[in-house]
Amino acid sequence: MDTTILTNNGVDINKGLELLGDMETYNETLHDFLEESKTRIPQIVSTFNAGDMPNYAILVHAMKSDSKYLGFDALAAKSYDHEMASKANNIEFVSQNINDLLVEANRIIGLVKQYLGEV
Repeated sequence: MDTTILTNNGVDINKGLELLGDMETYNETLHDFLEESKTRIPQIVSTFNAGDMPNYAILVHAMKSDSKYLGFDALAAKSYDHEMASKANNIEFVSQNINDLLVEANRIIGLVKQYLGEV
């Protein structure tokens, strides 16, 4: 697998390796991230649409944590901003920025699929 697909697109693989130890574990964790995103992304959208900020905060917190472990720095930062805003019940921030969060999440999902050969 060609890691430049990830590194050329802002993924800090070294950060992931510091936490996960080796490429085999990193790659397994990427697979897990993809699987979880199949349900997590729709849940983020549905909790947002329902105005359920407490559960929205839980979901974006989980995405933030996974993103940090895997070196998805931009997605981790956006997820953190959404987590803090939703905990403060700042629906205006979430409403104005959810598309940006989803675009970044889908960009990362696409990169991971490409890297893992699942496109």
